[in-house]
Amino acid sequence: MIDFHSHILPGIDDGSRSVEMSLQMLSTLTAQGVDTVVASSHFYATRQSPQHFLSRRQRAYVQLREALPEGMPEILLGAEVLYFPGISHMVELPQLCMEGTNILLLEMPFERWSEYWVREVTELAVSSGLTLLLAHIERYYFQQPVSVWDGFFDHGILAQANADFFLPFRTRRKAMKLLAADRIHVLGSDAHNTGSRAPRMGEARAVITNKLGEETWQRLDRFGRKLLRECAL
Repeated sequence: MIDFHSHILPGIDDGSRSVEMSLQMLSTLTAQGVDTVVASSHFYATRQSPQHFLSRRQRAYVQLREALPEGMPEILLGAEVLYFPGISHMVELPQLCMEGTNILLLEMPFERWSEYWVREVTELAVSSGLTLLLAHIERYYFQQPVSVWDGFFDHGILAQANADFFLPFRTRRKAMKLLAADRIHVLGSDAHNTGSRAPRMGEARAVITNKLGEETWQRLDRFGRKLLRECAL
């Protein structure tokens, strides 16, 4: 199982506060069957330069790596990049992709998007050579017209959903509907800690297989692994 979205690096954003917490989160992911996890720390262009972010991320990773015991999931460095108008002109964007790939985890604003935003993201997907993966689409999917999503998917933009989307009764039906319609391509824990936002990938798998069958889960897993292979640099 691949966790495409997590905040496991210690002390770099609002995720893990310490190496000890990171190890606990990774241990939980291991128990849930996760063998690969993307460390997608928040990147806000208005707060820091890409160079500063990458330097801080590397320090946090080295600190965690030195404490990692055997048997933990493989960690791929990445970033959760918040969209901003003009993002298509940021020459450093490829450096923020998931390690060894051209996959950019892009967080969109939690509101109805302007025509400019939609057009810029579409053009970025078409002309940048990057594979855009929209983070936790459940947080803004229902605020946009269906035509926006049709256009995005037609242009190769992909969608990541959080495991937590599948768990509460109030959102589970929506999650299943989007997954069955192939509007969710990969999952992530979006784990930030060991408490209120702990990894819940295993619980999501249980719900999905119970409602849609084991083959649906296997299809998700196969797609995620294929995505990493085909987008490798």
